[in-house]
Amino acid sequence: MLQISPSLLSADFANLAAACAAVAPVADWLHVDVMDNHFVPNITIGLPVVEALKAAAALPLDCHLMIENPDRWAPAYAEAGAGSVTFHVEAAAAPVRLARNLRALGARAGMALRPATPVEPYEELLPELDMLLIMTVEPGFGGQAFLDIMLPKIRRARALIAKSGGEVWLQVDGGVSASTIERCAEAGADVFVAGNAVFATADPAAAVTALRAMAQGAAAPTQA
Repeated sequence: MLQISPSLLSADFANLAAACAAVAPVADWLHVDVMDNHFVPNITIGLPVVEALKAAAALPLDCHLMIENPDRWAPAYAEAGAGSVTFHVEAAAAPVRLARNLRALGARAGMALRPATPVEPYEELLPELDMLLIMTVEPGFGGQAFLDIMLPKIRRARALIAKSGGEVWLQVDGGVSASTIERCAEAGADVFVAGNAVFATADPAAAVTALRAMAQGAAAPTQA
């Protein structure tokens, strides 16, 4: 089943509750980008804001941690009630142990790969994961242009997931919009993070609905 996870990175930080409410009837998740100005050259929000969002939002939180030392910090986001917590494999010291910790705390365990990180070395980790995130821009800033060179990587990731036989979601994040979401869906992605394509529009809910329809039209029958 295809899912849309609007990114609050592109929302009005002074009124996040309203942004959450605007997409609540039509989206599946709220994507929360946590940046520490170390793993990526930007800083956004942290655990206190995630705790506040959990209390205010009707949708489950999809937390993407672009931080150093996720082994130490990621479990707190699961404890705060995030429905999904994604860490970067490039920053994790013990990704299998971390994924198991997140699952034990009741969250879905996600693992993210930067554009230059190949997916094949992590094939054996797939049974430990609930979601694999392929970054389609360099992490750190919203509003970047989609990297078309990531499409073959998405296809390879989908093939590895199919080979593993697990129920691993394949998420894409970065430059996902009306002009790119169909290519992502055709390549095998089934969870789509969209920021500007949702919150930079006059009607975020309508944007989510339109993106979902485009993805469904392009996806394989087993995904849609």
